[in-house]
Amino acid sequence: MNSKERAIYNRTRLLVGDRIMERLEGTSVIIFGIGGVGSWCAEGLLRSGIKNITIVDSDRVCITNVNRQLMATLKTIGKVKTDALKERLLEINPAANITSIQEIYSQETADSFDLDSYDYVIDAIDSLKDKMTLLLNASRSKATLFSSMGAACKVDPTKVQVAEFWKVRGCPLGAAIRKKMRQKGVKPSKKFYCVFDDEVLPNLGTECQTCGTDACMCPKATAGPGREDLLNHEWCTKKAVINGTTAPVTAIFGMTLAGLVLKDVYRKARLNA
Repeated sequence: MNSKERAIYNRTRLLVGDRIMERLEGTSVIIFGIGGVGSWCAEGLLRSGIKNITIVDSDRVCITNVNRQLMATLKTIGKVKTDALKERLLEINPAANITSIQEIYSQETADSFDLDSYDYVIDAIDSLKDKMTLLLNASRSKATLFSSMGAACKVDPTKVQVAEFWKVRGCPLGAAIRKKMRQKGVKPSKKFYCVFDDEVLPNLGTECQTCGTDACMCPKATAGPGREDLLNHEWCTKKAVINGTTAPVTAIFGMTLAGLVLKDVYRKARLNA
């Protein structure tokens, strides 16, 4: 670690000491989904001293991402999300080992990810089916798993909580995953903690502001080379359900996930002292 990089982490080192900083530096984390939750988690991890981070997402930056996603600005619209976030993270620490993978985690692609090779797996996936696949597979791996439940339809940051998966209450996404698991007769192989929030607000708005269609199902699904086309493009059209979101809540979800990793590394290092 050079003097500049060492200086980046001076305040963290002051708190945790050299030995735990070395543990953090050697920790590897993979984040699936780098939207309004996962992108902030990645930044929280890097700023805490974790430099080996793999980010996985298939999407490109959409104009509707700007209200909550870390790397989403008017300059990055149209860019591959993982590439845009990687650029952002390397501006913070150019010596970081950031791996960018533009891919969907699903039953079809799961075998391409060696979850055992990571210390921590972070689930920030939106899709119920793909999320369940990751939770089941990651719970069978050697990695420690942390998951984000639904972060949309919320405005009160004080309601963000952490609980073990089976004890999450008041979250429709968590309830849907548990129901699906029971129907299929499957369950995670080990316990894991989730960030959740039991506030569920209705969507009061109904129209996409770029084209006026209902529920943000914008027909501009093929952005051309012009900048104006990119600004009006809705990459989220392939999502089955679109819900309203706020940056403070999604960012707190992401930072809480990062904090859970930091806390776990700290706890294990202290126990082994």
